[in-house]
Amino acid sequence: MPENGSATAWILAEKIGREGPIALSEYMGIANAAYYSAKDPFGEQGDFVTAPEISQMFGELIGIWLSDLWLRKGKPGDAHYVELGPGRGTLASDALRTMTRFGYDPDIHFVEASPALRAKQAALHPGATWHDTVESLPDDGPLMIVANEFFDALPIEQFVVTPQGLRRQMVTHEVGKFVMVTDDREADDPVSRATGGFPNGTILETSPASAALLEQLSGRVAKQGGVILIIDYGYDRPGTGSTLQAVKNHKPVSPFDSPGTADLTAHVNFHSLANIARSRLLSVHGPAEQGQWLKTMGIDQRAAKLALASPTKADAVRAAHHRLTNSEEMGSLFRVMAATSLEWPQPEGFSD
Repeated sequence: MPENGSATAWILAEKIGREGPIALSEYMGIANAAYYSAKDPFGEQGDFVTAPEISQMFGELIGIWLSDLWLRKGKPGDAHYVELGPGRGTLASDALRTMTRFGYDPDIHFVEASPALRAKQAALHPGATWHDTVESLPDDGPLMIVANEFFDALPIEQFVVTPQGLRRQMVTHEVGKFVMVTDDREADDPVSRATGGFPNGTILETSPASAALLEQLSGRVAKQGGVILIIDYGYDRPGTGSTLQAVKNHKPVSPFDSPGTADLTAHVNFHSLANIARSRLLSVHGPAEQGQWLKTMGIDQRAAKLALASPTKADAVRAAHHRLTNSEEMGSLFRVMAATSLEWPQPEGFSD
């Protein structure tokens, strides 16, 4: 049994003892489901801080961006606001407050499985509708979908190139600890058809969960109209190597130490997501660097106005601006990508 005492660790150890090694995606899915269901991980008192918690400017600019699309489309009255994994509801609060200034006051739909986070969201948005999955989202109008730091927490698969071919990375439990092992069977996955030329030991990542979700959302937007806005840390071109990581109390920890008590994430493959959206006949814009996108949307001007309005908070405003836009902070690591219905206008903030 595990050396640590987390309930999730015991559940995983028992499952592995009964069934043998499990896929990394299953391990990650079980660990994150337990983690998010049990606590509010956001903010300085939690495990990590997301952009909406850093500054109101982030959500406000998303609200302006959505309002601009809505206005140029002709103000469709049935366009729904949808957020995937809305955290405490902070982003939605800032975005929706801004959107009402443009006359856009949509109904609110949150895709959220965590009871703890639903309670926090309800305090800010008592009129929202909650969904366990995207299947129950409304089908009677355009969907204005926002996914900020959502895809990074979806389970990934890892494969390693060996002399015998591609092998799936598995998780087992040995001597009280969880460890990664390589499956001795040949991997049965589409990625195996694209491994030519990679040296032995190369690690390749995929996220079937991310692909399946974006396929669903893209199909809905292609049919109903609207947009999918994805903001996350990741990469624009296919790459190699492991990006799996975990954070607890604002510090990196091993993904295999006390599962269910830390946030497990991986970099988002925007190249793959863009191809999926295009295959569902959506127009793809970006990805762009978060810092440049925010600057194009007017964060410099908004920061200056906030600092002028509250001189005692000017230093905090400047620090938040730096953190969101600087290339050494979130500015370059985080990407912004939009996928719109073909009938909708080209969104602002992108060079394409």
